[in-house]
Amino acid sequence: MADMLEPPDEHLVSLSKDGNLAAFNSLVDRYQSIVFSLCYRLIGERTAAEDAAQETFLSAFRALHQFSGGSFRGWLLRIATNCARDELRRRMRRIPARSLAAETDDDLAIDPPAPGADPALALDDRTLGPALEAALRSLPPDQREVVLLADVHGLQYEEIVAITGVTMGTVKSRLFRARERLRRALQRRPELFTRSGRLHDRGEQ
Repeated sequence: MADMLEPPDEHLVSLSKDGNLAAFNSLVDRYQSIVFSLCYRLIGERTAAEDAAQETFLSAFRALHQFSGGSFRGWLLRIATNCARDELRRRMRRIPARSLAAETDDDLAIDPPAPGADPALALDDRTLGPALEAALRSLPPDQREVVLLADVHGLQYEEIVAITGVTMGTVKSRLFRARERLRRALQRRPELFTRSGRLHDRGEQ
């Protein structure tokens, strides 16, 4: 019921374009946790994610006149993704090469997954906690990006294409590989799925 009383994004954007800072601050309040979550999972470091989230809203405010309609949330996540990429590139220039070597297929060389270990569903299961976060961090950045946009933030393929700047086929390929890597990584902890009921219930279809 409370959501019905809140002004839609379109109204707040219109007011913001007219210089209403309170309206833009309402948009910040509405999306700051989502933006920070995306930045944090893409970057993996809280302070850097906070910087990227702040830059996201500053960039959005400066570019607000360029927003011509559609999903404001999708537009904002596109900016957040770019800011996180920039911050990640800055970090990678300062981090030893061993950090890149940690993300190898050898780390995930385990038995094929059971049908019930569904990473797309698991991403919404908070009971998986640290195991899921570790699995996400094991993904290469381009795969982590698409799986977060698709399975955490629920964006459509077309929106992800616009955000990432790659083709539809590349988005689907990266998403498939990301889900498979997550599935295989999470199979190391089958008790998590058993506790949530997914591995047992879905695996016996």
